[in-house]
Amino acid sequence: MATTSEPEPEPARPWRPEDGPMPTVWTWPRTDRPALWVRANGAERYAPVIAKQQWADGTVYYQVEIDPHGDRRVGMRLYRWPQPGLRVARVSRSRPARGVDESTQGDMPQRSR
Repeated sequence: MATTSEPEPEPARPWRPEDGPMPTVWTWPRTDRPALWVRANGAERYAPVIAKQQWADGTVYYQVEIDPHGDRRVGMRLYRWPQPGLRVARVSRSRPARGVDESTQGDMPQRSR
């Protein structure tokens, strides 16, 4: 368990063209995403991973959904990996993909008539 003195991780800014070639991005099925524990506002927050990015310089970033204040207002954040204040919460059983696997995404909602 993390201590209250553990530092909070620094969110990263999104990739920009001046950073070099576009990062390689991997995603997981919505029903089997990995997750991180993210230290935010003095508590560890469970943060499902939306995507993993590997930038041209080899740096790895995770894009997560996080409720940083514990008030159910979820937002997206990008974190460089590894750094203090981040740790693995859940490992996916699925292999990540570089595109969307439509077979695992479910059907689109149907209009009511």
